[in-house]
Order: sequence, then structure tokens, then C-alpha cells
Amino acid sequence: MKIQRIVTLLCTAALLLCAASPPALAADRSAACYYPVEVESYTAGDFDQPRIRKVYQLSRSDDPAGIPTEDFEEYGRTFHLMEMTRKDEIGVDTQPLTKTVTTDSATGDLGEILKQLAPEIEAETEDGYAGMLKLDYNSVQAEVKGYKTSTRNLSASRTYPNLSDADLSLVPKTVTEGGRTLTLADVKWSDSTNMEGEDVVVRYTATASYTGSVTSRYATGYTVTADYTGEVAKTNCEIVTYTAIFGCTDVPYHDTKTNAPQDSGLTGADTSQEMPPAPQSGPAPSTMLSVLGCAGGIAALLAAGGWSVMKMRERRSDT
Repeated sequence: MKIQRIVTLLCTAALLLCAASPPALAADRSAACYYPVEVESYTAGDFDQPRIRKVYQLSRSDDPAGIPTEDFEEYGRTFHLMEMTRKDEIGVDTQPLTKTVTTDSATGDLGEILKQLAPEIEAETEDGYAGMLKLDYNSVQAEVKGYKTSTRNLSASRTYPNLSDADLSLVPKTVTEGGRTLTLADVKWSDSTNMEGEDVVVRYTATASYTGSVTSRYATGYTVTADYTGEVAKTNCEIVTYTAIFGCTDVPYHDTKTNAPQDSGLTGADTSQEMPPAPQSGPAPSTMLSVLGCAGGIAALLAAGGWSVMKMRERRSDT
């Protein structure tokens, strides 16, 4: 039982050693930044091997390293890069463009502002690219240019009849008009004589004028900014066409040129040159070192275990 336990512990330690071995680092590849202008699937060779052809059009200033060349899954199979060709041509080059437009508006209401903005505008760059750009409604913003204040005078009048005397203390000093407090400014008196039994009684009527003012703050105007986005194109310019051929790794490679699709038909001088196929995937040196290290560790542990078992058996035979 002790011998079996020692062997079990040695195997467990060997497995832990392999698990702790550092994996090989994946090669650092630049993220794909370009999209194909044409994609075509076809078969080639006597075995009808699946192929996928992707065409990319770049300007001379673009870096072709942004063309994706890594393996990918399609139709339930794995495809890898077999060859990449380059061709210098004269054609139409396009590029994205965003143009910011600034205008004035008397209102900050977004609905009214959108009525003032054109849904599309024409745009042209200094290097000859031109096209139509569409309004990005989410980019519309309005900022206040500045503020001013205005003062408006308020007035109101009140009548207070049947007063016993022409006394200002009988007249309210303030009144409320439209939620605003107004102050007494002037009073005009009138009287009337009435008979109350045998007595003559004089009654007074006060007509009071109240005044006040209200000050408000308002925006003098708004500055509106809006982005227009889209693509602009330039004709008769130098472009570079890259054609990437991907083959299926699940089918034996036979002949990449049989039944290949015809040229895309783009005009221009053909200065194409075939680029070497991408290297086939295989174990990285760091992976091989990790495997060798793991195997060496297992061998050392098993040797130590065997020596321990032999010693235990010798002790048993001596006793």
C-alpha cells in the first residue's frame, strides 16, 4: 500500500509540474483595420479544395499590415492564408470624413434648430476628395452666446369707497398683481354727502395707483455645432490592390492556381508581384522548451520514485 501511495504522489506532482509550465506567448499581431471590397468563394485543384478570395484596395499611404491574415472559421472549416498579391492601379480611392458645421440660432430649442440644419451637405478636401455627408443628429449641440437683462414696468389701480376720512392710513401701501408686489404711488380722493337720519354724513373714495417693475434675464443667441459624416472619393488616383487567397486546412492542398477566379477587371498598369505564402502554424520554440522541461521533470520524478521503491523492497528483504 505504501508503494502504491508513493507512485500516486509522484504522478500527481508530475501533472502539477506540467500545468505550471508557462504557455507560449501568442505572436503580437496588429488589429485589422481594413475591410475587403470583394469576397469570393470557389474551389481549386483536382480535389475541389475550398478557397476564399478577399480583395482590399488601399491608398499608397496606408499600411498593408492592417490587412487581416490570421486563420478564421467559415462553412464549419478552418481557412488559412495561402498567398497575398499586390497590384498598383489607377482607380477611385475613398476615405471617411467628418465635417463640423457652426451656425447661429435665435433659439435653443432642439426641434427648431434641426429645422434650420440641412440633412446633407457637399464636402471637398484640399487634396481633391469630394462627396456628400449626412447630418449626425446626435452631435447637434447649442451653447448660449451671452445673456442680457431687461426691466419691465408694472402698474395697477385700486378703488377704496366709503371711507370715513381722506386719510392715507386707510389705504393699503402694497398690493399683489400677477404674483408681483406693487407699491402705492398716488391716491386721488373724492367725497360724497349722504343723509343718515337727521345727520349729514360725508364719505370719501380713494383711487390708488400702484407701480412696480420686473427684471428678467434672457439669452442673446445660441451657437450651434453639428457634425456631418460620410465617405468622400477621389478618382484617377493611385491605389494598391491586395488579393488574399485563403485555403481550407481540412482538405489536402493540391493546386492553388487551377480554377482560380478571373481578375477583378480593374484598369491600370499591372505591376503585381506575388507575396510569399504565410508560414504554416507549428509549435513555437517556447512551447517545445516547455514540453521538454515537463518531460524531463516527469522522468526525474519517476526515477526518484523507482529508487524509493527499490530501497523499501531491500529493507523488507533484510527483515
